[in-house]
Amino acid sequence: MRFGLDRMRRMMTALGSPERRYDTIHVLGTNGKSSTTRMTAAILERHGLRTGAYLSPHLVSYRERVLVGERDLDADAFAASIARASWAAERVNRTLAEDDHVTQFELLTAAALWQMAEQGVEVAVVEAGLGGRYDATSVIDARVTVLTNIGLEHTRWLGPTVKDIAEEKLAVVRPHATLVLGADLAAPALAVAERVADERQASIVRPRAAHPATTLRARGAFQGRNFALAREAAAAYLSSAGIPLREQQVAEAAAATEVPGRLQLLGDHPPTVLDAAHNPDAVAALLESLPEVLGGGPLALVLGVLEDKDAAAMLGALLPVCARAWFTAPPSSRALSPAALQSRARQLGFEAAACEPRPARALALARRWAHEHAGAVLATGSVYLVGDLLGRLQRPAAPADRWSAEG
Repeated sequence: MRFGLDRMRRMMTALGSPERRYDTIHVLGTNGKSSTTRMTAAILERHGLRTGAYLSPHLVSYRERVLVGERDLDADAFAASIARASWAAERVNRTLAEDDHVTQFELLTAAALWQMAEQGVEVAVVEAGLGGRYDATSVIDARVTVLTNIGLEHTRWLGPTVKDIAEEKLAVVRPHATLVLGADLAAPALAVAERVADERQASIVRPRAAHPATTLRARGAFQGRNFALAREAAAAYLSSAGIPLREQQVAEAAAATEVPGRLQLLGDHPPTVLDAAHNPDAVAALLESLPEVLGGGPLALVLGVLEDKDAAAMLGALLPVCARAWFTAPPSSRALSPAALQSRARQLGFEAAACEPRPARALALARRWAHEHAGAVLATGSVYLVGDLLGRLQRPAAPADRWSAEG
C-alpha cells in the first residue's frame, strides 16, 4: 500500500487520459459501496446511456471489477486492458525512485478506466477502494460524489474518528459537484459533508424513501437504503445531463440488479446464505435482514475474519443468534486463525464451536449439522471467504458432493 496520486496521474498520462473521455460518478463510504455502484449503473443504463462500473474487491475473478452494460468484461477485453496498463506501469516505474512502484490496485484501476474508454462508455460509476483523498480512483473528475456511510474501519490509514475518516473520503468532492449522502450518516460525518459542500459550492442531496412500487431483486432492508441512494445519484447525474428520471426505468433496474455475495442464497436443503459482511456495521445490517431469507430454525455459523477486523464485535453480534459455529480461515495471509476466533467466542461464553481451517469443509460440516437439526447455515466474515466458497461452486463438480464433509 503506497499512498499518493502521483503514480496514478502518470499512468493516466501514459494511457492518454482515458478518464476524461466519459463522465463519472464517485462512490465512497465504509459499507454499501459495491451495491450502490451496481444499482446506480443499472438505473443509468436503462435511461439509454452506455454505462460502466468499477468495483472492488472481486469475489472470484478480477474480471468482476469492471462492468460495461452491467456485464463483466470478457476474458479477451480484460487481458487487453491489463496488458495496456502493464505497459504504462513499466514506463512510469522507470521514472520513480528505486523503492517506489505502481501498486496492484493502481494497475487494476488504470486498466479499468482505459477499458471503459475503449468500450465507448458515456458515464462510469466508480467505487473507491480505501479512503478517498489518496485513493487511485480519485484521478477522476466526478460530477456526482456519493457517500454511503462512515464506520470505524482502516483507522490506521484514515484516522481514529468518524470525523477524520469523513475528512479523508470527502476530500475528493469537486467544486460545484453534487454530493449525495446516505440516510444513516453519523452527525460528525454530516458536519464535515456540510462544511466541504459549502467550501466547494457543491449541492447536497439526501435520499427519499423508495417508491412504493419498487421491488428489489437484491435481498435485505439495507439494500433498500442502498437503492434509494443509487436512485438519487442517478437522478443527480441525469439532471446535470438534461435527461429526466423515469420511474419505470428505475423500477426495472431495481427488479433486475443482483449483488453477488450479499445475502446470497445457495440452496434450501438446508437453507444456506453467504454474506461478505466484514465489519460490525455490515454484520448488523446482515442480522437485520437474515430472518426474511432464512426464517426460523437453529442457525449454524461458518465464520472467517481477517486479522485487521473487529472480530470481537462481530462475534458479539453473531453468536447470540447461533446454535453452533465453525471457525475457519479465509484464503489470505491476513486471516485471523480459527483458534483465535474460538478463544474470543469462549470469552463471550459460547462453547458450541469448532475449528476447521478449510472453508469448504467447515461449510460442509455446518450444512450436515443444519440438515440433521432442521436448521440453516450462514457463512460470513470476509469477502475472501465468500469468494472462495463461490469459486468452488463455479468449478467443475467432483464425483462426490462438493459440500460433503469428506470433500
